[in-house]
Amino acid sequence: MDKINFSGRARPRIVCVGGGTGMPNMLKGLKDYTDWDITGIVTVTDDGGGSGVIRDQFSMPPPGDIRNCLLALADTDSMTEKLVNYRFENGDLTGQCFGNLLIAAMYGISGSFSRAIKNTERLLAVRGRVLPVTNDNVWIKAVLNNGMDVFGECGIVEAQKKHKCGIDKICLVPENVKPLKDCIDAINGADVIVLGPGSLYTSVIPNILVDGVADAIMASDAVKIYICNLMTQPGETDGYTVSEHIAAIFKHAGGRIFDTCVVNNWYPGDMYRYNRDGSYRVNCDDEAVRHMGVELCRRRTGQVSGGFFRHDPRALAEAVKCVFYKACERGA
Repeated sequence: MDKINFSGRARPRIVCVGGGTGMPNMLKGLKDYTDWDITGIVTVTDDGGGSGVIRDQFSMPPPGDIRNCLLALADTDSMTEKLVNYRFENGDLTGQCFGNLLIAAMYGISGSFSRAIKNTERLLAVRGRVLPVTNDNVWIKAVLNNGMDVFGECGIVEAQKKHKCGIDKICLVPENVKPLKDCIDAINGADVIVLGPGSLYTSVIPNILVDGVADAIMASDAVKIYICNLMTQPGETDGYTVSEHIAAIFKHAGGRIFDTCVVNNWYPGDMYRYNRDGSYRVNCDDEAVRHMGVELCRRRTGQVSGGFFRHDPRALAEAVKCVFYKACERGA
């Protein structure tokens, strides 16, 4: 690992890159268990559920992942959180989330998606920043190992399940998507950059396909960490090991974009619920990972919460702090 350029600021600057359901856990852990300066850079390629409906009807980027990240960093009471997460149960809005509509309304009065998010941050008393990786209305396309092209997040998962064929690569539609300038500035000024956790091909990799994002991360002197997923994802990463997650990111980034991978080393005894649905623990092939020049940080980062096996926000924050301060000690 290169020497770390950290000036000893009281509040290290951390940039988290991802989306989906994993990213909010990372952000919540950092908010609750550190006093760091937090920025979340969030993918905007979702095309399913309420977010998909809103992007179709308002020609705007999808708000769902952004909403979850805003709530993770918000200092709000339980009633406000319930309101933002409320889903309508009947009528034309059935299944739609109030928070998505709030961001859509902000988009209508703000003039751009990034300004809409900034205004929503103030409304929700967000501690830190949440940035869309781009203001563009962008989609993803996958090329499967059989050469088949598949358009859209939902289509990718369904096609892979149907054809029993893995993903070779993904790309953005349109190509040459411009990043939000604030994202590049945040990466350039970061002391720590974290990728994940989140769906490999639909939450993490789309961010580094935006022009200049991968290059900025690779050029940064920050401590760069990848949080590997707890479980494989049916229709996306079936059978993937830790090294295969890493290899997919390096392939799409065009090089080694991080130095350390945090891997969960604890699983509950009963995984039948997940195995039944085709989801299995991500096995860590240590030697293959080290051969790629990546250090492993093996810690318990998973927990059972509400009957689900998910990343523990506090454990994620502690893992990131451990990797960062050890790197600072080595680089001092």
